Amino acid sequence: MTNTVHQGAAAIATRVRHPHFQGLVTDAATAVARIQDGDTVAISGFASAGTPKAFAPALAERIRRVRAGGGKLSVNLLTGASVAGEAESTLAEVDGVALRMPYQSEPTARGKINDGRMDYVDIHLSHVAQQVWEGYYGDVDVAVVEVAAITEDGKLVPSMSVGNNKTWLEVADKVILEVNSWVPLDVEGMHDVYYGTALPPARKPIMLTRPADRIGQQYLEVDPAKVVAVVPTDEQDSETSVAAPDAISQAIAGHVVEFFRHEVELGRLPAAGLLPLQAGIGNVANAVLGGLAEGPFTGLTCYSEVIQDSMLDLIRQGTVAHASATSLALSRTGLAELVDNIDLYREHVTLRPQEISNHPEIVRRLGIIGMNGMLEADIYGNVNSTHVGGTRIMNGIGGSGDFTRNGYVSMFLSPSTARNGAVSAIVPMVPHVDHTEHDVQVIVTEHGLADLRGLSPRKRAPLIVDRCADPAFRPMLHDYLDRATARPGAGNTPHILEEALSFHTRLAATGSMLE
Repeated sequence: MTNTVHQGAAAIATRVRHPHFQGLVTDAATAVARIQDGDTVAISGFASAGTPKAFAPALAERIRRVRAGGGKLSVNLLTGASVAGEAESTLAEVDGVALRMPYQSEPTARGKINDGRMDYVDIHLSHVAQQVWEGYYGDVDVAVVEVAAITEDGKLVPSMSVGNNKTWLEVADKVILEVNSWVPLDVEGMHDVYYGTALPPARKPIMLTRPADRIGQQYLEVDPAKVVAVVPTDEQDSETSVAAPDAISQAIAGHVVEFFRHEVELGRLPAAGLLPLQAGIGNVANAVLGGLAEGPFTGLTCYSEVIQDSMLDLIRQGTVAHASATSLALSRTGLAELVDNIDLYREHVTLRPQEISNHPEIVRRLGIIGMNGMLEADIYGNVNSTHVGGTRIMNGIGGSGDFTRNGYVSMFLSPSTARNGAVSAIVPMVPHVDHTEHDVQVIVTEHGLADLRGLSPRKRAPLIVDRCADPAFRPMLHDYLDRATARPGAGNTPHILEEALSFHTRLAATGSMLE
């Protein structure tokens, strides 16, 4: 592997096929020398895929040198969602990021944010492009975007994610392109980049009616005058860690599949293909998708943010006909499978900009079944998916709100406990709300599934406790609910305000939510 220009002229010419861009080939250190203190830098990458490989190490080294000489250098960092962990940690370790937006999932950066040493703006992923266009974050000084190749006519072949790359290339004052020769050239044709979005009042309908529809073009575009450097790299995407399904995730998957069967019997889901599926990142979501291979459903489609290993399995088996996303978040095995069988997956996978993959109106029109993870839910169905103890950020809301608020069915999946049973995922009141009871329709743990649709708060609460809470916590939750309901003037959503966060205060004091 190499991040230098020493790959040879022939190798570079295969990937950089336009003379103008060939004249801009340089190394990463030279490229990042253009980045100045206080710059807003937007980089490619969504989940583990498509993060620039040479950028973070080169910028971190530049920051060290500048500071050693008594200077200052840090940037505001904008991304599609999370990026490769090593890139995030490399910049966080040198305090190189002053502001981060819109999503992160790396422990070093998380610690800086929670200690108040890095500003963090957590927004819905579908909102990022519009907010940047509107100037909420000031000018974007530099965009650093990984691509698979530059064509003879100057078009950019996207790599393993699209994310916000279209927007970054349009709004940035200067552009650095990383051309990664690890990405198979056969990825060309997998992407659908739509250039028809606009700000109000010029916005028009987006004519996408099926996950397999293609409404754009295969390539990204860039003004050649903006491009200041082309950096050749040859490095594999970071791997997404995916654990083998355990008993808990398999039980959750079983409840979800049974729910789908029941909905088909009631006529609320079509037997042929259900409706398009969306699943968040993680072991539980991966296991749920894997469980569909054993169910009775065929001809399935996916309209989501990311494609994980289990989705490749479903495509290869013929269970999934088409999967649309903005990124490929794969394990080492999944990456090898993708590369080895790229022709198959190019036919059955479409990668889009995230403002399309997460577009609320498209999600509503297609009737997406949204399945996302959570930290905790309360007895009335409010969900906290981001903040431990209500104050310390864990990851970010990501795209879960885009699919929860707008989906045909919104589901939240989680083990019922954490920390070896000391923490309950079902609590009297969540100390931070990402998804309100108005948007959350179904909650699933290994113990069961609570379908909250059509139920008042007073009827939701006992169902959530009995179906989803761990048995060790059910007596405590029922006791709280009974006493709250019995209070004079208990109201539509009964609470004992002085006790509502008692599970969390007890956890902070003793290390356990159990009495």
